[in-house]
Amino acid sequence: MTSDYVEQRDGGYYVAGARVSLDSIVYAFRGGESPETIQRNFPSLTLEQVYGAIAFYLGRQAEIDVNIREGEEQVRRPVPPLSQRKPEAYSRLQRAREQMANR
Repeated sequence: MTSDYVEQRDGGYYVAGARVSLDSIVYAFRGGESPETIQRNFPSLTLEQVYGAIAFYLGRQAEIDVNIREGEEQVRRPVPPLSQRKPEAYSRLQRAREQMANR
């Protein structure tokens, strides 16, 4: 789902043609910032882009809020240690450390 002002990529929503996430705009908007203030805080965006992103959010608020919550949960989720995620890489790293220590 995209619009003239918002595009979906990398599992999230972004202002179309920009590196600014919709989440950033939404947090500022929910925090009471005006579109003009948001635009000043993101000078790479035009005021039209900010208003367009806000309109996109308001038109799909429940869906976007779920996406934001899922992203927040993913950030809070602990990352398993390298020894569990990639045991081969961890073993190589350990051997390299031992070799460096023995020099």
